[in-house]
Amino acid sequence: MLLFCRNLGLIEYQEALHLQEDLLMKRYRGEIEDTLVLLEHPSVFTLGRGGNENNLLAPHTVPVHRVGRGGDVTYHGPGQLVGYPILHLGAHGQNVHAYLRGIEAVLIEVLAHHQIEAHSEKGLTGVWVRKEKIASIGIGVRHWVTYHGFALNISTDLRHFANIIPCGLTGVRMTSLAAILGRSVSVEIIKPLVADAFARYFGYKEIVWQSL
Repeated sequence: MLLFCRNLGLIEYQEALHLQEDLLMKRYRGEIEDTLVLLEHPSVFTLGRGGNENNLLAPHTVPVHRVGRGGDVTYHGPGQLVGYPILHLGAHGQNVHAYLRGIEAVLIEVLAHHQIEAHSEKGLTGVWVRKEKIASIGIGVRHWVTYHGFALNISTDLRHFANIIPCGLTGVRMTSLAAILGRSVSVEIIKPLVADAFARYFGYKEIVWQSL
């Protein structure tokens, strides 16, 4: 199996959402292969389908979008690697729970590359380092094709998380790769690590990189 990776730059959230919708329908119709979109967003808060608006503590500081993914409220912004896998789960057992756990495993492997011991938390979704959360996951599935995805904090401005209750988890603290390592880290360096780990875990034999 081939995994196509679209390496994009800083993309407005709404534009990326339209791109996902287009890719989702093309994947459902068999016009494209499984695709992993990697990008960054300008500052934005997003709320999942059942997200509680009360978890937006300062809703007017950045734009807010309610979208069709699972999960509650999160922040996206520069320095955060966002991944949108457009996968047909028919080739992956049509098991949404296993797919979620797979994304966690991929991100844990990427962090291990930097000698960071990360883990998932029982009953929750995402990735933690010690007691701080470093990655959030919120997916959507339509016609057994996935969209939305994950957000891994690389050099994210963590101050924005003070304006929300991240993922609806009271008291959760967010962290980033740069904060843990104590130095600047480029999102571009992390993209191929994520793509490689994703391909290995989900059984793709080759990655085809695209810039559009």
